[in-house]
Amino acid sequence: MAILTSQKIIEYYERFKAIEVTFTKEIIMVTGLIPNQVYLKCVGDFWPCVIVSSSFQGAKIVANIKSGILQKLERANNMVSLRFCFKIADKANPVTFFINTRSTGYTSYGGSQDVALFSLQFTQRAPDDLIGIMGRILEANINSAKRREERITITPDTTRKLNIISKESAIFIQGVPRYCILRDISFSGAKLIMMGVAKFLVEREAALRVDFEDPRESFLLKGKFVRTEAVEGRKDLIALAVLFNESAVPMGYKVRINHYFSQVRADGRGTEKGDDKAKAPAEPEAKAPEIDDLDLDLPSS
Repeated sequence: MAILTSQKIIEYYERFKAIEVTFTKEIIMVTGLIPNQVYLKCVGDFWPCVIVSSSFQGAKIVANIKSGILQKLERANNMVSLRFCFKIADKANPVTFFINTRSTGYTSYGGSQDVALFSLQFTQRAPDDLIGIMGRILEANINSAKRREERITITPDTTRKLNIISKESAIFIQGVPRYCILRDISFSGAKLIMMGVAKFLVEREAALRVDFEDPRESFLLKGKFVRTEAVEGRKDLIALAVLFNESAVPMGYKVRINHYFSQVRADGRGTEKGDDKAKAPAEPEAKAPEIDDLDLDLPSS
C-alpha cells in the first residue's frame, strides 16, 4: 500500500468524514480487517465485538450485553475505546489502534436478548491509518462512476504502474477459458484480442480474468461482448470490447484502477476529465501490434 501524504489524508477526511462504510465480507477482505482482533476496552476490561460499519466520526458494533459490558459502560459514563486491527499487504505486522468513543445508545440486534447493536461516537479525530484505509475505498467507489469511461492502454509502463502480471490473460465464455491479450482496461470495461468468429461472440456473456501482483490478486470481471472488429493483417484474430456488469465489479479491482489514476495525477500527466480516448467500451482498435509472434491457439492457464 503506497504511503499517503498528509495532504491526501486531510482531503480524505474532509470529503468522506460523514460517509458510513458497511463491513461486508468484500470490504473486510479489501481493507484487511482482522475481525477476531477487534474489541472494546472499558475500565480496564476487554470485550470482543463485531464492527458492522464505520465512518471517520463513529462506528456501529455488535456485542454481547450479558457479559457485563452495560455495567462497565455505566461506571465509565459510556466512554469506551474501540480497537481496530488491519493486515496491510506490505507490512510485516498488523496495523492496530484504539479510538476513544462514547456510546450513544444500543438496540437489540436481530431480536436477540443477548446481543445488541451499539452506536459509538468518536471523541477524537480518526487516526490517519483508518482515514487512509477507508478513504481509498470511498475514493475508488466514487471514481468508478465519475471516471468509468477513462481507458488505460496496456503498455509496459502502465503494466508496471498497475502491477498487472501480464497482458496475456483469459476470458471465460460459458465457463470455458480462452486465451486473450489485454489492450486496455477501465472501471467499466476492457478491450482484448483473441481468436474467434465475431458473429458468434457479440452479446455473449463472458468473464475476464485480470491478475495483479504486490500483493498477488486475481479478479474475475463479469460482463458481455458489446463490439468486435477485425484485426488488420490477422484473419484469425478479432478485437473485442467487453462491458462489465457494473454491480458486480469487485471493490479490489476498483481500488487498483483508482490507484493508477492517482499515480498519473501525481506525475502531472493525467487530467480529471480524460481525453478523446477515454470512451469505454468503445470501438476496438483494428491494429494489434506485438501479437504476431504469439500463439493464440493455446488454452488459457
